[in-house]
Amino acid sequence: MRHTTLVSTDTLAAHLGEPGYVIIDCRFALSDTGWGEEQYRAAHIPGAAYAHLDRDLSGVKTGTNGRHPLPDPATLTATLGRLGVANAAQVVAYDQDNGMFASRLWWLLRWMGHDAVAVLDGGFAKWLREQRPTTAGIETHPPAAFSGSARQEMIVDASAVAGRSRASTLLDARAPERFRGETEPLDRVAGHIPGARNHFFQENIGEDGTFRSPDDVRARIRAAVGGAAPGDIICYCGSGVTACQNLLAMEHAGLTGARLYPGSWSEWCADVARPVETGS
Repeated sequence: MRHTTLVSTDTLAAHLGEPGYVIIDCRFALSDTGWGEEQYRAAHIPGAAYAHLDRDLSGVKTGTNGRHPLPDPATLTATLGRLGVANAAQVVAYDQDNGMFASRLWWLLRWMGHDAVAVLDGGFAKWLREQRPTTAGIETHPPAAFSGSARQEMIVDASAVAGRSRASTLLDARAPERFRGETEPLDRVAGHIPGARNHFFQENIGEDGTFRSPDDVRARIRAAVGGAAPGDIICYCGSGVTACQNLLAMEHAGLTGARLYPGSWSEWCADVARPVETGS
């Protein structure tokens, strides 16, 4: 059975060490870019390799293309091969808890045509709460000959966002206070892209730290976007990371076909000529 959205801790525990399963630790902190790697070295799920958001899951920054631009497809292909992702592999990505970083790898693999990838529901926090095994140090997977090609229909650029039709709906994954422009801890301008709706990615997570049910997520997304068809939704956030968690939640809820604006707010606001909106 292929897992393409979420995988439970029970399921992963049952498949630890199984050939064909590739586990990748994506823990990260925007405020301390070395934190995730340090945590990985101290303790991680047995057999997991580590992928760094800046080095492995992002491309070269120019100052105008956002804080976490997409990696070049050829570079990403090499990275995935180095991480041990073969074309037939079942990949399981995890981070510290809510999937905000693991979902970036989930989306990148799907972008490259690899659908057998799932995010560990509840992340490492749930794994630890259940007293499951961990190991320390650094582990790697045998290199693999990954091949894939980017599905360019899954992304839109800034010009497409600016010239979008009325049928398109922008969905901003940032916290409501950032969306409204009341605070901006990371980017030089506060606010949001004019006309955008807000659905904070953390709303996809329930009180137990796992994703809400498909019906619950679907209702919450619908409340944000109204009657917009999934294929008409463009997801963005601060830098194209937490928007992937919204995209994962939408797939979990059966809302398939939304696209990503990878540059997101950090790219949009880098150009002073682009309009900015504040408030709700």
